Amino acid sequence: MTHMRPNPPPDPEAGHAIVIGAGLGGLASAMRLGAKGWRVTVIDRLDRAGGRGSSITQGGHRFDLGPTIVTVPLGLRELWAACGRDFDRDVTLKPMEPFYEIRFPDGQTFTARQDDAAMRAEVARISPRDAKGYERFLKDSEARYWFGFEDLGRRSMHRFADLVKVLPRFAMLRADRSVHAHAAGRVKDEHLRFALSFHPLFIGGDPFNVTSMYILVSHLEKAFGVHYAMGGVQAIADAMARVVVAQGGEVLHGTEVDEIVVEGGRAAGVRLASGEVMRAGIVVSNADAGHTYSRLLRNLPRKRWTDARLKRSRWSMGLYVWYFGTRGTKGMWKDVGHHSIVVGPRYREHIKDIFIRGKLAEDMSLYVHRPSVTDPSVAPEGGDTFYALSPVPHLGFGGVDWAEEEPRYREKMARMLEERLLPGFRDHISESLTFTPETFRDRYLSPYGAGFSIEPRILQSAWFRPHNVSEEVPGLFLCGAGTHPGAGLPGVVGTAEVLGTLVPDAPQGAGTVEPLPLAAE
Repeated sequence: MTHMRPNPPPDPEAGHAIVIGAGLGGLASAMRLGAKGWRVTVIDRLDRAGGRGSSITQGGHRFDLGPTIVTVPLGLRELWAACGRDFDRDVTLKPMEPFYEIRFPDGQTFTARQDDAAMRAEVARISPRDAKGYERFLKDSEARYWFGFEDLGRRSMHRFADLVKVLPRFAMLRADRSVHAHAAGRVKDEHLRFALSFHPLFIGGDPFNVTSMYILVSHLEKAFGVHYAMGGVQAIADAMARVVVAQGGEVLHGTEVDEIVVEGGRAAGVRLASGEVMRAGIVVSNADAGHTYSRLLRNLPRKRWTDARLKRSRWSMGLYVWYFGTRGTKGMWKDVGHHSIVVGPRYREHIKDIFIRGKLAEDMSLYVHRPSVTDPSVAPEGGDTFYALSPVPHLGFGGVDWAEEEPRYREKMARMLEERLLPGFRDHISESLTFTPETFRDRYLSPYGAGFSIEPRILQSAWFRPHNVSEEVPGLFLCGAGTHPGAGLPGVVGTAEVLGTLVPDAPQGAGTVEPLPLAAE
């Protein structure tokens, strides 16, 4: 007589996925997983969704803390569509016209717009001899967009063979050259060289060292425009969280993950700072890749992302950001639009101070955001909301005591804003808040207080970057700025798209989790 073995009861946690961090990459990943049938729990230590794209409201001013613009709305629309929803019903995007104005120290300006004729006229006004070179630069930018963004950026680069296959194309596109070197090879005027090469700073890269693949940003702007989400990027994060909940998931705030639990050689859940263990079939970390490996997997012997390797890596710059609100300024500074870039007296040497020497320079360049000209909800009636951002060295270089330095640096920034952009603004300030690299370290658990995780140099991109499927432990996946394809709003939303190709559909009432793709081959 044969004994029938009863089927083991299904493991209720096999179809459960935990996402660590409610940043935009984590929320986008949670949406992708929900669409694949996983029951998702997103865990975040902040009080609201968005991570570096969250906001703080103070005295009636809403300060968007991080990204301010949407450059590839298509990526968000595709994400929503994958969940059977319509992005434009949930979020209102407003096209920026112009995109931004660059103000140089000698009084010259460069205004970026989507219209081709207007851009050609702007280049011709500044430097007629560079008109042909500018056209060539745009063609170069488009070629890199199709390869770098639409091809590499949409697929996983976790196998070494994937890298080997694309090396000839990298060589042909001169990926070994820097963004600035490429711009300098096409235009001679220094104002234009700056205008065509500063974009890597928005994703934490040194324009004199990151690969020229990143000139694709010029094509992104031209092809898709630059948009502002009404309600700020916070509105996008909140809409993402609502989709996750509508899919049957949950988003837990004010809750910190202390460790990823590894059992039987695979990720099996997380241990919270409270000591509670939550179990799951898979774990996705939207925490900084450096924090994921050095802290959340601190008890696991690591093969590739060891503490020594993370220490050796080049990290993106730090950021000093001054958020301030003004009263009674409606109608003032009519020439100051939504986005302004106020350029300091040096470019190459200043960038070297930030990324190579790790020295806090006396001078600065500023990115100034004034969303109140587009979105009245950010400020009380008659007022304005601003943020002024200055790239600074990350904390790994040492030497800057921000508690002591912060007031001095803010005073210097205020003088520059008074002289170059907002005369008399200090008399109207009603609210003020500052973030230094130490804030980024403490609020976002960002190694060295780096603003954008690991710097996107060529040997820290694609296969060389922390992979979307962890090389260290099966069942663990990574998303967000520190993994492929990289930082910035389109980048982190792209990490979720790649993740969606790696994670299988949720197991249907199975007692075990379906096999997952393992580490790099």
